[in-house]
Amino acid sequence: MKHQLSIGFPAPSIKMLAWLKGDPMPVFQPGWIYILVYLSRTCGCCETALSDLETLQEMYRDIGVEVIGVVAKEPAPRADEARSLVETWLAEKLSNSDIRIAYDYTGEMDKHWMDASLSFWVPQAFLVGRNGTIAYIGDPHSLECILHRVIDGSWDSSAEAREAEKERLAECEVDELERELEIQIAAAIEVRDWKRALSATEDALKSIPDNPTFREAHVELLMRKLHDFEAGWIALGRFARDAIERNSADWLLAAMRQLFCSPYEYSSLPFAERFSMGKELSNCILRLCPQQDALSRAVSYQTIASYYHENSEKSRAVELVEQALALVQGETLSDDVKQEWITDLMRVLGKYKH
Repeated sequence: MKHQLSIGFPAPSIKMLAWLKGDPMPVFQPGWIYILVYLSRTCGCCETALSDLETLQEMYRDIGVEVIGVVAKEPAPRADEARSLVETWLAEKLSNSDIRIAYDYTGEMDKHWMDASLSFWVPQAFLVGRNGTIAYIGDPHSLECILHRVIDGSWDSSAEAREAEKERLAECEVDELERELEIQIAAAIEVRDWKRALSATEDALKSIPDNPTFREAHVELLMRKLHDFEAGWIALGRFARDAIERNSADWLLAAMRQLFCSPYEYSSLPFAERFSMGKELSNCILRLCPQQDALSRAVSYQTIASYYHENSEKSRAVELVEQALALVQGETLSDDVKQEWITDLMRVLGKYKH
C-alpha cells in the first residue's frame, strides 16, 4: 500500500464525525492549529496520552491550539452498541477532560486518516497547521518538542520535518509487511495447519529478521504444536544467543519467556545449558533495567523472577516480584489497568512464597 496522506498534504475532512464531548466542529477553522489524536477505549496508554495533550492545549490554547480526540475501531456487533460503549468509557474515564472528543462510526476517518497515512497503532497524532495542511504524523509524546516550531512557522519546511516523516514512512512499510505476515501465520494457525504456519513463520523470519515476535512464534510452533524438541531447542538456543548479542530488552525478555515462562516440556531440553542461558539473559536484562521506565522494569523483574524461582533461588524471585509490585503501585495508571497488574503480580508472589 502506498501512502496517500503525509506532511504537507491537505488535512482530510472531519465532517463525518459524531461529536460526543464538546461542541460539534464540522470543519477545521482557518488560523488554528489542531492536534487530532486517534484513541481506543481498549488502549492502555491512550488515557495518559490524552492527559498529556490536554496539558499542551492548556498551555497554547490562547494562541490557537486545540486537541481533538477521535475514538475508532470499537469492537461491537452494531454501531449503536459501539457508540454506547464509547460513551460509557468517556463518562467513566474522561468526564473531567476539557478536550473535544468525537466518534468515527462510519469508518471514513480510518480510511482517509489512518489507512491513508499507513498508521496502524493508537494513540496516533496528526498535527494540522494553521494553513490546514498536515505538519506531523506520529507518536503524541513527540509533539511537545515540535509544537513550538509549528507555532512559529519554522517546522513545516525544515529538514527535520522531512527526515522525521521519511523515517516514519520507512517504519510504516515494515509495519505493513509485518501485519501481512502475521495474517498469513494466523490463518494457518486458525485451521491448525502447523506445517503451513511454520513455513509462513520461517518466511517472516527471512523477510524481517529483526522482529523478536516471529522468533518466539517459530520456537512455539516447533515446541508446542509440532513437538519437535530437537529443532525447537536449536532455534531457542540461537534466539537466546542473538538476544544477548543484540543486548536489546525486547529480545532478551522474549528469549527468557521462551526459556522459563512457556508451557513446554522442559525436561526434554538440556538442563545445564538451559539454566546457563537463563543466568546470562538475566544478567543482561538487569544491566539494562536502570535505563527503563518503571513499568518496563516491572516487566523485566517479573520475567527474570521465573528463572530464579525454577533455579531454587526463591528468595531472589520473591524479591524481584515485590520490586515489580512496588513499581506498579507507584505509577499513575487507570484503576482497572493498575488492578490487573497488581492481581497478576500478587498471584505470582503467592506462588513463589508457597
